[in-house]
Amino acid sequence: MKKLRIAQIAPLVERVPPKKYGGTERVVYHLTEGLVAKGHDVTLFASGDSVTSARLIAPIRESLRLGRKTHSETIVTMMMLSRVYEEMHDEFDIIHSHLEYLTLPYAHKVRVPTVLTMHGRLDIGEYGKMLGLYPHMAYVSISDSQRLPVGNINWVKTVYHGYPPSNFEFNDTPEDYFLYLGRFSEEKKPEHAIMLAKACNIPLKIAAKIDPLDQVFFEKKIRPMLDHPLIDYVGEVDEQRKVTLLKNARALLNTIDWPEPFGLVMIEALACGTPVIVRGCGSAPEVVSHGKTGYICQTRLDFINAIRNVDKLSRKTCRDEFERRFSADTMVNNYEELYYSLLQKNSFPGAVHGKEGQRNTGLMQPRRSGVFR
Repeated sequence: MKKLRIAQIAPLVERVPPKKYGGTERVVYHLTEGLVAKGHDVTLFASGDSVTSARLIAPIRESLRLGRKTHSETIVTMMMLSRVYEEMHDEFDIIHSHLEYLTLPYAHKVRVPTVLTMHGRLDIGEYGKMLGLYPHMAYVSISDSQRLPVGNINWVKTVYHGYPPSNFEFNDTPEDYFLYLGRFSEEKKPEHAIMLAKACNIPLKIAAKIDPLDQVFFEKKIRPMLDHPLIDYVGEVDEQRKVTLLKNARALLNTIDWPEPFGLVMIEALACGTPVIVRGCGSAPEVVSHGKTGYICQTRLDFINAIRNVDKLSRKTCRDEFERRFSADTMVNNYEELYYSLLQKNSFPGAVHGKEGQRNTGLMQPRRSGVFR
């Protein structure tokens, strides 16, 4: 198959890959690296502190959350989308955006096909109405359950997230603690994990990020619960520390109470051989095989029974399931297949079927890498 010229557009909140917490940007990193390894000509639009084998074009020098300079997220994101779609679109066969609805007013005006991976919840506010204004775009879901609130648009594929297996060390002899990993927010119900740990008399390590919007929730609801000998609050952790915590945990205690679109933390746990105990909402039943790689729970009693029985599960089975379903290679192959399918089906002139190296010479030519001026 002909090698493709692909644009990957990442959010600017975190660098690619994130230094600490961050899911979408980590997925973009592994997808980009996988496509480069396959020989495709990939351009990554992301913050200037990103690390990539692709050509990097950046509207800002550092990611928004950890950078030293304050930017308007909306403005710098629009600048980036303008660069892609108004100045450079003819340089690509496929544009793959991870910016969701912000992409739509730009993407529908160009003939180069855009793949839109939806990374977030679709049941909030007027999300469905916005997507419904552009029903014919090529939308990708990250779980089948994510699609449920918005059924009247062009869903072209579900692609589960994936990681390189080498990023995670399998461990068949965990230590004696359970782990809550992620973010302190009301919908993720970290207080339920703490209450379960106390009720079942099990040690619980908590590694979680506090967003500014969740600071009040943390101070009022969570902080008073942390002063207990069973609870070890670790704080926000980097990638290395995260893997260490995951591989040594008896299980991941994932007490979410919202329609999780995917839940990277679940496959990160499985990659280490660590079973997942999770509430049965959102993508959880698609990611976790009940009684095999973890337990899908509905009630408090379900969680208690799962905690008591989790050591009966095979950690090797958890790792095998990860390698079979959630590897980076599987994710990259699924997206590559989709790119070719869209190009062939639509027969876009000037893309795969155009002349080799075709360029619109009237457009601003980018540097091999750099920050917008």
